[in-house]
Amino acid sequence: MTMPKVLILQHVPCEKPGRILDNLDDLGMASETLSIAADANPDVPKSEEIAGLVVMGGPMGAQDYKEYPGLKTEAKLVRKAVKAGKPVLGICLGHQIISTALGGKLQSGKCSEIGFAPIKRVAKNDWFPMWTDQINVLNWHNDVVSVPEGGQLLASSKYTENQAFCYKSALGLQFHLEVTPTLLDEWLSEPSMVEGMKKSEIAKIREDFKRYDVELQPLAEQVFSSFAVRCAASARAMSEQS
Repeated sequence: MTMPKVLILQHVPCEKPGRILDNLDDLGMASETLSIAADANPDVPKSEEIAGLVVMGGPMGAQDYKEYPGLKTEAKLVRKAVKAGKPVLGICLGHQIISTALGGKLQSGKCSEIGFAPIKRVAKNDWFPMWTDQINVLNWHNDVVSVPEGGQLLASSKYTENQAFCYKSALGLQFHLEVTPTLLDEWLSEPSMVEGMKKSEIAKIREDFKRYDVELQPLAEQVFSSFAVRCAASARAMSEQS
């Protein structure tokens, strides 16, 4: 039998798993990264081969099925994984895909949020252990989503009510804890990421990252190491059942 692995769905080359993959590697968890959004009938691993699922960010809308038909497959993978109790993690667009796959509503945000801004803890949960009431995080989004019925809201901000939520075995984060200094440099060097931004705005993101990343690293480590541990437990359980 093929050893269960973590499936990472990536939508554009620069929006990589970053710290998520680092934590999976630390536990020796095998992973496979696929880009299937543009494929009408994508070839994906079988359910018995997937121990966990990561859905990354991207510039498209979570329900842009006409232009990106593979997003329907991504939503199905989310539902299957949650139904089976396998860990699912969504970042930004991935957060929105998880929400809409589980019945949440997608809409345009009150404004485009790019850069650092504070989020406030709404509830305590092992999935997202914010140890302070407020922390500054990196946002890069236009759309927002509601919490699916039966889910739990974990964090909110001034313009985005649902900044983090959990639903059974799934965690969605609207913001970017996965970004490393190297990955941020790649983002800020990518024309499509900084289109319409002033040089001063780009410089502020760099400055804010240096300022806030010291606080964000421990939180990212807790969230992503917890996800990796859950994936490892899922893989063991699947192996024992085979």
